[in-house]
Order: sequence, then C-alpha cells, then structure tokens
Amino acid sequence: MAPGEQVPSVGLRGYRGRARYPAAPAWASPASRRATFPLDLTKTRLQMQGEAALARLGDGARESAPYRGMVRTALGIVQEEGFLKLWQGVTPAIYRHVVYSGGRMVTYEHLREVVFGKSEDKHYPLWKSVIGGMMAGVVGQFLANPTDLVKVQMQMEGKRKLEGKPLRFRGVHHAFAKILSEGGIRGLWAGWVPNIQRAALVNMGDLTTYDTVKHYLVLNTPLEDNITTHGLSSLCSGLVASILGTPADVIKSRIMNQPRDKQGRGLLYKSSTDCLIQAVQGEGFMSLYKGFLPSWLRMVTSGFSFVFVFFVLKLLLICKYFPLSLLVFSMALPPNHNSFSFFISFFVFFLPLLRVLLPFLVE
Repeated sequence: MAPGEQVPSVGLRGYRGRARYPAAPAWASPASRRATFPLDLTKTRLQMQGEAALARLGDGARESAPYRGMVRTALGIVQEEGFLKLWQGVTPAIYRHVVYSGGRMVTYEHLREVVFGKSEDKHYPLWKSVIGGMMAGVVGQFLANPTDLVKVQMQMEGKRKLEGKPLRFRGVHHAFAKILSEGGIRGLWAGWVPNIQRAALVNMGDLTTYDTVKHYLVLNTPLEDNITTHGLSSLCSGLVASILGTPADVIKSRIMNQPRDKQGRGLLYKSSTDCLIQAVQGEGFMSLYKGFLPSWLRMVTSGFSFVFVFFVLKLLLICKYFPLSLLVFSMALPPNHNSFSFFISFFVFFLPLLRVLLPFLVE
C-alpha cells in the first residue's frame, strides 16, 4: 500500500453495511451458531466437570465421573447419548444468538459511527473500541439472558439422564414456562451478573482485538482486506476474548445450572462471588479455565461461518435462488424440525420477510 493512500473503511469485522442493518446478522447468526454448537455443548459439559460445590449436597457425581478433555467429552456424548445430542439445546441457542448478535453489532456500530465518531484522520482510537465493545456486549447479553439460561440447562439434561436424575424439561417452551412459574420474571435472569461480565470482556477482547489486528495488517503488511486478513484477525481476537471471558463463563454456567428450591433460589451458590471462591478453593485457579479450548475454537469457527452465511444470504437476495434459499433457511433450524413445520415456516415467514428486508440488506 502506497504512502498516503487512503485506507478503505472496512467497518465492523471488515464488511460494510452489516451492522447498519440488523436483519443481516440476525439471520446469519443462527446458521453459524448451529454449525459450531457441538463445541458450545462440549464447553459447557467441561465447565461442569469436578464441580466442588456438589459435595455439599451429597452428590456423588463429582467423585464417580473421571475428568475428560475436549475430544473425550465430545466422543463420550456421541457414544453414551447419541450423535444428535451434540445439538441438544441448539434451539434456545438460536433464539439467544438472534437477539445477542444482532443487538451487540448494531449497538457497537452505532456507538462507533454516531456516538463516538472517528478522528480527523479517520482513525478510530482503541479506547473508544474498548468502551463500545463492552457496552454492546452488556446490552445484547442482558436482553438474551433468559435464552442463555434455558440453553445451559438443556445442555446438561443428557448428563442428568446418565446419572439417573429426572429430566427437568420436556422441551424449550416447557423450560421457559417452568422457570417462569418457579422463579418468576426474576428467575429468567438468574446468572445475569456473570453473564454480562463475560459478554463485556468477550466483546472487549473480540471486537477491539479484531479491529486493531486488521487495521495493523492492512496498513503495515502486504495483506489486503480479504479472507486471509479476516482469518488472522479472528484467530487473534478469539484467543484474547477466550482468555478474558472464560472465567466469567464458567461462573455463569454453574450458577445457571445449579439446583434450586421451590422459590427458585440456588442451593449451591449465593452469588457469583461465592461461586468464584468455591471453585478456586475446591478445584484450584485453573478450574476457571475449564472449557477454554472449545470456547476459543468456537469463536474462531463461528466468525468464519457467520461471514460465509452472511454473504450467501446477500447472494440469495440479489439472485433470488429459491432452492438455495431453502438450504440456507434449513441451516438455521434445529435438527428435530419436521418437514411440515419447515415448509410452513419458510413460505409463511421467511420468504415474505426476505422481500421486506431486500432493500436494507442489498447495498
């Protein structure tokens, strides 16, 4: 790149217009979430292994279950529960990501372009990226907390069945109804404190590291704004985000999954601080990084799949490829959707929505 040559504005994660129109990330997110969901499930199972606080309730699961790493945990789920159980909890995960990803990216881009603004030399200061990323994560995650709560609890249902414990839910809607009846509206926001802490840290690391690395690569290396630059930036941002966010993620998952009394109060932990202390004292400091590897891999692969599906959606909207529209829409649905509900959803909801959103998604 020649000196003085103007660097093109690549926007958030290098693709202009995405955060400007919230429908695009909201539709691309479910497909990327479904593709990487087995890593998410494996991460949650790893975070629950060896939970010291269970000893207080006389639960023998901690002593009887040997510790398994990422690969052995995933293989164990397939062998003991079945292959499709790798997607257990994917439906609330899709709900969560539609709310969370769309909300955080729109908020971040709005703060970046409107509230903070760029300097006279078109450079976006790092401190503004940090604040914007954290605020965007907090807003998106707080709104999505009920779906995150249901997702975590459904991810642990298979383990409960293997341990001979009764299943808590018959499905997603039953889970929402049961949590609401036992804990009220407040019960749906159980674990929201460590959840938004995690979101703030992850977004601070993810969005800011991505922008910083990509800006550096475009200005100081022969690389241009292409898939290679995106891959290197995603690799670095995912690593930083996982290092910052995994401890809060472990605390969040354990608080959300803990057994509760009839009033919806937790039986293991009084607060996120209490959970942190018990984990460190009973299992050691490194217990806060259980599930780190699948968390990092999920962030990197999710970034690639998100961008891929996003551009496929824009291509479908421009070219109006009906068969491919069916394929992409099916990627956003849970594995257990039957054909009838699939076609009803597609014709009644998805296609009309695409026609409405076409002017906003295609630049």
